[in-house]
Amino acid sequence: MSGQIAKHIDYVNSVVKTDGMGGMLAGGNKVWQSWIRCARDYGLDPGSCHEVMVVDNAQLTARQERFSELLSTAKVEMTNLYQQLAGSGFAVLLTDNDGIVLNCVGDPDFTSKAAKTGILCGAIWSERQQGTNGMGTCLIEQRPLVIHQAEHFLARNIGLTCSAAPILDPQGDMIAVLDASSYSHLAQQHTLVLVNMSAQTIENRLFLGQHKNNFVVRFHSRPEFVGTLGEGEIAVSEEGHVLAANRSALFQLGFKNREELVGKGIHEVFSLSFSSLIDQSARSWTTPIPIHEARHGHRFFAVTQQPENMVAMGFPGANKRPRLRPVQSRGFTMLQLDDLDLGDPKMTENVRRAKRILGCDIPVLIHGETGTGKELFAKAIHNSDDGQHKPFVAVNCASLPESLIESELFGYKSGAFTGASREGRRGKILQANGGTLFLDEIGDMPLPLQARLLRVLEEREVSPLGSEASVKVEFRLISATHQNLQELIAKDEFREDLYYRLQGISVSLPALRERADKKALIRQILAAEAGDGKAAEIDEYAMQLMEHYHWPGNIRQLRNTLRVALALRDGATIMVRDLPEEMTRPGGPLRARSVDEAPTNGAALNSLESAEKNALIEGLERHRWKITNLARELNVSRNTLYRKMKRLDIRDPSK
Repeated sequence: MSGQIAKHIDYVNSVVKTDGMGGMLAGGNKVWQSWIRCARDYGLDPGSCHEVMVVDNAQLTARQERFSELLSTAKVEMTNLYQQLAGSGFAVLLTDNDGIVLNCVGDPDFTSKAAKTGILCGAIWSERQQGTNGMGTCLIEQRPLVIHQAEHFLARNIGLTCSAAPILDPQGDMIAVLDASSYSHLAQQHTLVLVNMSAQTIENRLFLGQHKNNFVVRFHSRPEFVGTLGEGEIAVSEEGHVLAANRSALFQLGFKNREELVGKGIHEVFSLSFSSLIDQSARSWTTPIPIHEARHGHRFFAVTQQPENMVAMGFPGANKRPRLRPVQSRGFTMLQLDDLDLGDPKMTENVRRAKRILGCDIPVLIHGETGTGKELFAKAIHNSDDGQHKPFVAVNCASLPESLIESELFGYKSGAFTGASREGRRGKILQANGGTLFLDEIGDMPLPLQARLLRVLEEREVSPLGSEASVKVEFRLISATHQNLQELIAKDEFREDLYYRLQGISVSLPALRERADKKALIRQILAAEAGDGKAAEIDEYAMQLMEHYHWPGNIRQLRNTLRVALALRDGATIMVRDLPEEMTRPGGPLRARSVDEAPTNGAALNSLESAEKNALIEGLERHRWKITNLARELNVSRNTLYRKMKRLDIRDPSK
């Protein structure tokens, strides 16, 4: 037994034995409360080495069928979340309300290694089975949380860091947990923000899916937030009575629970009749209309989504009611090649080469580190070649289990294998017919499937599993990899004939740290993440920190950083405090002058110091020069603020 494990076991036992030091500290320490619960209520031993419990295939299949709507809704968001997490070594998991893992998407190297600790479908991660952990403790606490390494109860789990968030069903009951786990040595607070945002997105989609045949009022106190994950959603019957509401609706309207709201007439919630709400929304379907809350008169902005079945049946006037367009807060789906040329010489050449082969049946192979924007470049080629109204189908060959890649690519006929859908399924290649097929991380495709793919590319026809008939297909082929395919060929891990079939032209995307257009790129991504017409700025010093940061996760990490910073900011401007700790800590990418260094009174300030001085003066004026209030806002001590004021020669004008 290693010293670290022995020390962990002793510490957990001491906390349990002393009741968290007599309950004085345990009352505010959720981890200690969980440890005590695990030992006393569940009889767990922190040194236990028993195998992780995994349900059998029949039980897992039954549960997946029971939660089929949840799994279908969560699948895309789980893949997006996995792709958003900078770097590798993560798994994104979805458990049901008993803590059983229903789906797992992750880095193959991590998941194969972590499977021994229970990071796999069917594993039970309830507190009763696994002690304090992200998924199980989230089920108990019903709130977003991070369980970091030694905060786990069982010593065998102390290598994991787990960020988990609850998912509620449309009735407000906890139905699932979304979790991102890794072997990171850092507590992933920014990861938790992303996980919670993804969980809320899944929750809202479940709500809208269940109430697709009801009227849904979607509202927020700020019009630009209607259609985002922060919007309130209220399902309303044809008679104008509230059927259900999501968490954001309850919070914004000041209701403690759903029972206080469900059953009320919509005129009791907002100061207008239901028919007036529908009519006003129909007259201004592109813009949320202002409405006022009935109890306190607070102003909101709303759109009303009509029932799908009424549209299908030709309900009178239904086509005049507003249909919300899908929210594209990421803003990148329609970029063209010229939009990617922001001044970096390598990117300028890449764009020039890609534009030369538009309209030609020439495959493209994109090389680049993970997160450099390979899929974004592929979409830009697709959009630039009149592809906006044609399918763009992306397949991540690294994130799909080997057993599923064949059925995902080629599709299957009804009854082709055990567990196959009765209706069969079109594969990705057929879905891409007439458009673009993007094969990401092509270097991770298993050798047997490489042979089948090569045959499809040569013959331009595909045979679904279980079918004897072939279907003709036409599509633009774009592939991408972060690996050296020629080295894989030399090791007999990649087919040489497939390599030459994929490589019409090669494009090599530079890492973000190497790009000469970082500032322009940051501003472009910021505008896209903020959304059309929404104010978003970056403080001068924050911009310099971002320009000088090494960005190991490249553009994917930059997008995540800006997305979280936009959620954390107080006003229109992203400040240094909104950036991740690794960018702002001492010795970081751009060393700031220490607050303890000699004051610059009488000396000229550089541009950073001038910006810092102006920002401090503005904050002090906003707080009427009350040092305590500004220190609390900035999360620094009063002494730190006094030293900054002295160094920058800032004086209270009233003194």
